[in-house]
Amino acid sequence: MTGAWLTDPVYVTRPFLPPIEEMLPLLRDIWNSRILTNQGPYHQKLERRLSTLFDDRAVSLVANGTLALSIALQAAALEGDVVTTPYSFVATPHAVRLANLNPIFADVRPDTLNIDPAAVEAAITPRTSAILAVHVYGTPCDVEALEAIARRHGLALIYDAAHAFGVRIGNRSITSWGDFSTLSFHATKSFQTFEGGAIVAGAAGKARADLLRNFGIVDEETVETIGGNAKMNEFSAALGLLQLDHFEAVRRDLGRIDRLYRSLLCDISGLRLLPVPEGVEANHAYFPVLVEPDFRTDRDSLHAELRGHGIHARRYFYPLLSNLPMYRDHASAAPENLPIANRAAERILCLPIFAGLDETTQRRIASIIRGEPIAVVAGAEPLGAPG
Repeated sequence: MTGAWLTDPVYVTRPFLPPIEEMLPLLRDIWNSRILTNQGPYHQKLERRLSTLFDDRAVSLVANGTLALSIALQAAALEGDVVTTPYSFVATPHAVRLANLNPIFADVRPDTLNIDPAAVEAAITPRTSAILAVHVYGTPCDVEALEAIARRHGLALIYDAAHAFGVRIGNRSITSWGDFSTLSFHATKSFQTFEGGAIVAGAAGKARADLLRNFGIVDEETVETIGGNAKMNEFSAALGLLQLDHFEAVRRDLGRIDRLYRSLLCDISGLRLLPVPEGVEANHAYFPVLVEPDFRTDRDSLHAELRGHGIHARRYFYPLLSNLPMYRDHASAAPENLPIANRAAERILCLPIFAGLDETTQRRIASIIRGEPIAVVAGAEPLGAPG
């Protein structure tokens, strides 16, 4: 396809926001009540609604997803080593290190880029106290296999579900697996509260998380443990309640965009699309592709080519965590130990996807990927937001 296209920048994501008219009554209520934080009414209501969404599992709201992960690790009372993936955002191993634990990297599966249960089991030693798995791009890990390994070795099982809000396997919420699941409600996520996060756990896990997010305070006279200030504020909680009302419409729109991308890109030699596993209700929050050696150019050249046309795709996740200076000296980080993860990090590219992305822009992106001649003309306002 040859044509002239506007050069408005298109970023990898753009936050969905409800109509501001819906937010104003809630904002006035917060202003009138002067209750801004400390588990106010909107905070409590959002926890209850999310618990219902997550199959009645308990929810502890926090200020961001990294704090959610840090608190879950602390609540699990761990020592020693935590087997985790090198293919994730830096928050995952950073939270392990900040909890005075050692991240031990295990390789990923080529079909999902999630941690490989066989590699997890091979990495377990007497020092191992937990498995920390990530549902990469919202695609569920092999939860049954990981649960069996955790039980067999007496390990805690924690899921970083930052990408997986609303994902279900059959009729079961992704957050119903593991001792803890943690979520991010960052502005780039399919469900967001500007900033925010949550810990999903059983009743005992919630009680521990609730203490840790509020300085370990039990009451006015009792401080039971060492904790910090990780509470979600009322403004974010109120926004979250509105976002829940729109989430399924956002999911449907992202599903539409996902389907069109697959139709436009499925026949391109050397471009591999990651499938949505059968039986999974996806959130379609990411659209990753792998640029294989038989593609017309390499991944970094395609990334630069797209950017030259105003398309800000992301090499997400690159560089691989195990190759970062603070992790690469560990034996588990050796490239020969993580061949699939290293290969994926060199080939991955996430294309723009967000509610409202139009078909014309998707077709422009597909034409650039195909290497078709593109005539550009000056655009007007930017589309999307940095991510």
